[in-house]
Amino acid sequence: MQMERLKELLVTNWAINNRTSVYVLTIIISLAGLFVFNTIPKEQFPDIVVPTISVVTIYPGATPEDIENLITKPIEKQLKSVSGIKKVTSTSIQDVSIITAEFATNQKVPECKLKVSDAVDKAKSDLPSDLDNDPQVQEFDFSEFPIMNINISGDIPLDRLKKYAEDLEDKIEGLPEITRVDIVGGLDREIQVNVDLYKMQAAGITFNDIEASVGRENVNISGGDIRIDDQRRSLRVTGQFKNPKDIENIIVRSFQGTTVFLRDIATVTDGYKEKQDFARLDRKTVISMNVIKRSGENLIAASDKIQDIIQEFKATKFPAGLEVTITGDQSDNTRVSIADLINTIIIGFTLVLIVLMFFMGLSNAFLWRWPYHYHHLSPSYSFRG
Repeated sequence: MQMERLKELLVTNWAINNRTSVYVLTIIISLAGLFVFNTIPKEQFPDIVVPTISVVTIYPGATPEDIENLITKPIEKQLKSVSGIKKVTSTSIQDVSIITAEFATNQKVPECKLKVSDAVDKAKSDLPSDLDNDPQVQEFDFSEFPIMNINISGDIPLDRLKKYAEDLEDKIEGLPEITRVDIVGGLDREIQVNVDLYKMQAAGITFNDIEASVGRENVNISGGDIRIDDQRRSLRVTGQFKNPKDIENIIVRSFQGTTVFLRDIATVTDGYKEKQDFARLDRKTVISMNVIKRSGENLIAASDKIQDIIQEFKATKFPAGLEVTITGDQSDNTRVSIADLINTIIIGFTLVLIVLMFFMGLSNAFLWRWPYHYHHLSPSYSFRG
């Protein structure tokens, strides 16, 4: 006598006996996948975290050799004692020292920045005492690269173009996906006090006297409180200049007691700072806006919102003749990559169906019915005498 028993797979048998549950589970998984696909942040490049800290020190008027000897070497000396540093590089140029400390990848960026800051604090005693600003310690963030450049141009003065760019900047920076917007190529207003050296020397006035007199006048100060009936009101003395011509009426007094009006020894001009950056597109001067996205946010959503804001400003705030051109939009490549991904999914799904149809038939490929009758898979026995 011999007994034979057909083997069965528990998971497969359960799926066959609970076909409706399998359908419902498949639909739930598919809907969850669609939801995740639509809500997941879409980036052109993944976030790269490299523990790299830079130390930037500005020392106006110093030659590259002085920058290296007075600033770069003292800071590098302290950085050598910091644990975890993989490599230190430095650049000493006119007026500026730039030192970059690269840590091992297993280090955390906040801790690395703290270590570098402590080293810089120890080096301050060896740095020049007449530094206008302390060395700036900054972390290098790869997400700080612009996701697009917005260029504004037209037959409009450059100062008015910058005003329109600043209005657009405020609106874009209000988006949760955007960190900041950097404007390049604009004019910065500057009130210039052009002193006649001979008249100033004849009056016994120095540059420090002029600087102190202008600084004392251009302030708003509190005047205390005053009681009026049953109410107490605050007094405020406003002294900030509203018109550049008011600066000419300042009285300048020297240490020797000489008193003159500023207009007698200087000319006040409402002008602009010397341009340090320029932006051109298609041989035309433009105001360029570099848009920096917040790390981890959706690139495509940010680009779509910025496009909507630009269209809104064109319709309501920008004058006729003002042109807005977008260059370097990273979302274009991201959209192409996502479209290729979707096409790949569709092609793969189609090929799977074709293979199933070829080997199993049309109805089985689309799960219209099960290919076999599985009632015979239950335990069965046969006896032979």
